[in-house]
Amino acid sequence: MTYLNEVRQAKTLHQSTLLTKPNVVGVGVGFKETRGEKTDEICVKVLVNCKLSPDALLSEELVPKELDHIRTDVIQVGELRALQLPTSRWRPAPGGVSIGHYRITAGTLGCVVHDKDTGERLILSNNHVLANSNDANIGDAILQPGPTDGGKVSTDTIATLLRFIPIQYTTSPGTCSTAELYVMLGNMLAIALGSSHRVEMTSISPQAINKVDAALARPNDDDNVLGQIRNIGAISGVVEAELGMPLRKSGRTTDFTRDQVQVLDTTVNVSYGAGRTATFEEQIVAGPMSQGGDSGSLVVHGDTPDAVGLLFAGSEQTTIFSPIQTVLDLLNVTF
Repeated sequence: MTYLNEVRQAKTLHQSTLLTKPNVVGVGVGFKETRGEKTDEICVKVLVNCKLSPDALLSEELVPKELDHIRTDVIQVGELRALQLPTSRWRPAPGGVSIGHYRITAGTLGCVVHDKDTGERLILSNNHVLANSNDANIGDAILQPGPTDGGKVSTDTIATLLRFIPIQYTTSPGTCSTAELYVMLGNMLAIALGSSHRVEMTSISPQAINKVDAALARPNDDDNVLGQIRNIGAISGVVEAELGMPLRKSGRTTDFTRDQVQVLDTTVNVSYGAGRTATFEEQIVAGPMSQGGDSGSLVVHGDTPDAVGLLFAGSEQTTIFSPIQTVLDLLNVTF
């Protein structure tokens, strides 16, 4: 077994325990940093919301320095969230411009892909951009630009929702009638006793795991979408991510940015707002190359026209994206 595989095995064996620690939001494999300098030692990378002094944590909350003789490294990435924020109208529309379901703010049109069965040209982006985080219906209007950027159903509908990979939430608002009764009684008691605290109902599904946040839309007019990405051009193939690989992307908010792969094979918990959190496995982590509204951007190799992943989440310090081959396989499409 190679050392990289040993590190991956240690990460897989211990990720569930690590993710239960407060402040930990992800676990992956990457190069260890010592005093701010990257080394060539591969280790288990533990992603935390905020890097705290060991004195501020209980012993059981600390990340072990080693896992099965494999060293760990803690990096601060901030709160990971699905990147969705609210520019101009493009016809034909290339990848990298504002787009969105008519009930969201705005995300990014990733690129044009082809259905493997029919050859039909389709728009690729995220579920939370095109399918409103599972809350959309097939055939719903997709606007370019997105609603926050002035898009209107009457004048800017460029496509309709075709299909999406449902997001499985680990935590979400509860719907159980028994629990609802308990919450009501508990809050009535709290009010009667003068307490300022209230009980809330949450559904917990710890086994809910996701591979991608992805969806497809069918253009209303094939001539209205362009088979190129703004500032990048046409995509010719797919390449698997490697540590240190240079990256680039074109997105609605931060336009053209570059960075590199920092962590591979990462399991992360991502907030979708409204009390919903989803766990994603086998994700790729880069530096701060995106902001809200860049969700849906295609991440491309820094030196070749090959796709690496589909961007869907991040923070001020980091960017999260799914391996593009997984996205293509699950949606049954190709370039």
